[in-house]
Amino acid sequence: MFAEYFSKFNWQQVEDRITTATLQSVEQALSKKDPLNLDDFVALISPAAAPYLENMAKKSRELTLKRFGKAIQLYIPLYLSNECTNACVYCGFNHNNPLERKTLSETEILNEIKAIKKLGDFEHILLVSGEHPAKTSFEYLRNAVRLCHKQFSSVSVEVQPLDIEEYATLVQDGVTAVYVYQETYREETYKLHHPKGKKSIFEYRLHCPDRIGIAGVRKIGIGALLGLENWRTDSFFTALHLHYLQNTYWKTKFSIAFPRLRPYAGQKQELHTPSNRELVQLMCAYRLFFPDVEISLSTRESAHFRDHAMAFGLTTISAGSRTDPGGYSISQNELPQWEINDSRTPAEVVQALKKNGYDAVWKDWDSALE
Repeated sequence: MFAEYFSKFNWQQVEDRITTATLQSVEQALSKKDPLNLDDFVALISPAAAPYLENMAKKSRELTLKRFGKAIQLYIPLYLSNECTNACVYCGFNHNNPLERKTLSETEILNEIKAIKKLGDFEHILLVSGEHPAKTSFEYLRNAVRLCHKQFSSVSVEVQPLDIEEYATLVQDGVTAVYVYQETYREETYKLHHPKGKKSIFEYRLHCPDRIGIAGVRKIGIGALLGLENWRTDSFFTALHLHYLQNTYWKTKFSIAFPRLRPYAGQKQELHTPSNRELVQLMCAYRLFFPDVEISLSTRESAHFRDHAMAFGLTTISAGSRTDPGGYSISQNELPQWEINDSRTPAEVVQALKKNGYDAVWKDWDSALE
């Protein structure tokens, strides 16, 4: 399990390594022809690498074109429920927040699917829900997956962490990918932001990608919520986790995402979010260290930023997203922390891709060929 590998690293020591990285270490990483290692990644995400961003972006672009071509895969999220038993202080789904709660019925899920199909030729859907064992039980999730599997070639889920047997069952039902984010890898900070609910158990969430890999899920997506802690240090531990997973579950594909924390209700501390320039640096560092990993940006980022990020390693984007249950067919009431920033229609996103010389890919061909 990753926890054993993870325990060998000390947060403060890693943070010090990143802070004290030298220009020489950055140049050494950028001059390598062989695969990069974790020390190289440390150099590339460090403040010392800032003057080398243009060079990093160029190499990242070349590597992305070589591995992925000029193709960007499109997906759309379907929010099943905003009901949750957790008390994550930064999240609008927090069970203490006074908001209208809703879990979609089977009929409402089918109506959402119909509405999504009218938006574009989507074949990749991501099912998202709050973590509520009663309202969004395992059987509820299974039924939602089966409904979507009839209409989409690729069904992914971003729901509460499950056990190995449950993930294996979802694979049989049609799930092709599971996304689970550690939020932050600093345990003290994690516990501060997740005081109640099952999500408060740091180790159970940390082991989740292992359970997904053991269950044989075709693709695993991980990431940290950039802003809860020092984003550079959290990014190192995310890379450490991804490196471990690639070596352990070598038949599995992987995806990395970069959600930036936004201001939220009840915020009491400074956010540690990267600037646009720093986020580009981070994306390029990941691409250079992980040439074959999918890099994703959701509609939480602006249209301007996402359009420019295509040149820096981006391979997957959402389009036309709604982040409230029933948002495609019933209502449009997004919560501040999860509100959409890129509000373009799927057609407008496709047009922007074409304008930049990219092809929009609606279908996950790897899944279709299996």
